Amino acid sequence: MVSSALQAIGLFLVTNIDDIIVLSLFFARGAGQRGTTAKIVLGQYLGFSGILLASLAVTLGAGLFLPVDAIPYFGLIPLLLGLHAAWQVWRNGDDEDEAMEGRVISAWVVAAVTFANGGDNIGVYVPVFLSVGTGALLAYCVVFLALVVVLVVAAKFVATRKPIAEVLERWEQVLFPLVLIGLGVVILVEGGAFGL
Repeated sequence: MVSSALQAIGLFLVTNIDDIIVLSLFFARGAGQRGTTAKIVLGQYLGFSGILLASLAVTLGAGLFLPVDAIPYFGLIPLLLGLHAAWQVWRNGDDEDEAMEGRVISAWVVAAVTFANGGDNIGVYVPVFLSVGTGALLAYCVVFLALVVVLVVAAKFVATRKPIAEVLERWEQVLFPLVLIGLGVVILVEGGAFGL
């Protein structure tokens, strides 16, 4: 069980380290707003639970519900969210009040981006889950869910370091849509969506 837990920690870190950047941008976007941390934690748990459930469903033979070929198309979620965020920035220009309205953090947006970014997680988790017993599978799930909050805390730590926070605050409205659009394109291209 200890061996499985250690392997789970390594697997979680390798497959989720990129989330620190995206979550840091969510923290920057929600800076000064009430409940930002709670919304990000809830969204991250919702999104990651979806990743875990999809991985378990495919592992347990429910590939009919989530064909492997469908995973790359999850890249459309961050791509569309990024395009919407870019549209908001372009539309609002220098109007700070309207720009702030478009920067409200939603647990559902965090969940959608987390889930969409998890296509590679599903692709990695399924073969691992297929190769371990039920006890180890349970250990993986418990460790993964415990580490979600560690990931959010790490992202908040990064986002609140003064030099990083200043850069994020200054460039967040440009970085946020660019990172989401880039993430969506990478997921689509690496997964071979649309024959790319």
